[in-house]
Amino acid sequence: MELLTDFIDIVLHLDRHLVWLIENYESWVYLVLFLIIFCETGLVIMPFLPGDSLLFVAGAIAANGVMDVQFLVMLLMLAAFAGDNTNYWIGRYLGPKIFSRTDSRILNRKHLDKTNLFYKKHGGKTIIFARFLPIMRTFAPFVAGIGHMTYTTFMSYSAIGGLFWINFFVFGGYFFGNVPIVKDNLSFFILGIVFISIIPAIIQFVRIWFERSRKNKSQS
Repeated sequence: MELLTDFIDIVLHLDRHLVWLIENYESWVYLVLFLIIFCETGLVIMPFLPGDSLLFVAGAIAANGVMDVQFLVMLLMLAAFAGDNTNYWIGRYLGPKIFSRTDSRILNRKHLDKTNLFYKKHGGKTIIFARFLPIMRTFAPFVAGIGHMTYTTFMSYSAIGGLFWINFFVFGGYFFGNVPIVKDNLSFFILGIVFISIIPAIIQFVRIWFERSRKNKSQS
């Protein structure tokens, strides 16, 4: 329980923790940010890491001259691309073995199934769309690997998705993160970013719930 409360505190006060890292470790903060983005996109067991909000806060801090925003964007784009590619090859070679049993304790089968449905609807563009959807952006490259999507196709979508995702949130924070109303209520804005990010998942859940309710009524 203590770990959960510590994690929530870090997510809600990312600005304080990032500033603390910069004050104590200076340029090493770039490596920390790189690793977080890489792990969230590259390791399928870590979809819980804060991606969108972290990028926004990092951009806001960079606007104060503490970090080089151009270097930050390029570095995090590399982290997202490297993470995606790592996840793709893990899915391609290990995915079928991991999911050979439906009761896999390593990964959540429901997340895999939802990502599969998203692929059926949007095809390769899922790699781009998923960048803006927590959890799904971690599973999308993994599923692409399992499905043996052509690597050159995957690589192209991954690069485009990473470019849009990193630039959107980092420069969003850079230009708007220090606006007084945002800066004074940053915790609420972080919650807002998280909520907006999961809206598609909520809509999907509600839609499935209604469909199941209709089927149950028709069968009764």
